[in-house]
Amino acid sequence: MGTTISFLPSRPEQIEVCLDFANTVRWHASEHPEERLHSYPDLVIWARDQGLVKPKEAQALIEKAEQHPRESARSLQQALILRESIYRIFSEKAHGKPPAQADLDQINASVSEGLARTQVFLTADGVQWGWKMDDPVINQLLAPIALAAASLLTTHELLARVGQCADARGCGWLFLDRSKNHSRHWCDINDCGNRAKQKRHYERAQRKNRG
Repeated sequence: MGTTISFLPSRPEQIEVCLDFANTVRWHASEHPEERLHSYPDLVIWARDQGLVKPKEAQALIEKAEQHPRESARSLQQALILRESIYRIFSEKAHGKPPAQADLDQINASVSEGLARTQVFLTADGVQWGWKMDDPVINQLLAPIALAAASLLTTHELLARVGQCADARGCGWLFLDRSKNHSRHWCDINDCGNRAKQKRHYERAQRKNRG
């Protein structure tokens, strides 16, 4: 039996999963980032919510992690290393800088390892790519994320739309700017964008009062 993971991203919403993964740290660009993935089950639940695995497959991976605690801990560590490489690559891109070769190497390693463990399986939806459930290595989740990052890096019309929240406090949120004139600056106009607006109003009022 195999766990089927659609890891060959082609649509923007599939490719964007790599940015969603990078955003599993709050305040990523600040001096005090807040981790959201504290355990391998946290990673699996995130992947389930992103549609990378089905609920039954997610539960099977969590149960497998309980049987292989060392492997699951190692897989989580590998996932976090990959995430930081993805974050650095697209954070640099958002500011017009090239990626570091070491970070590209990390993505390539995850892609290669994932592809080496894949097979095709007959499912109710037809033949799909996937991994064997009896494979003792449980880092299957890294391949679709790494492939999404590779797809984004090589899809130039989407790569040009990668942006990062302009919040000066270090929000660090990465996004694809889908606005028509490429004018998005914030993770959310009602969050960091609203704070920036209020700050501008306050500063203008202060200058007016001093004048």
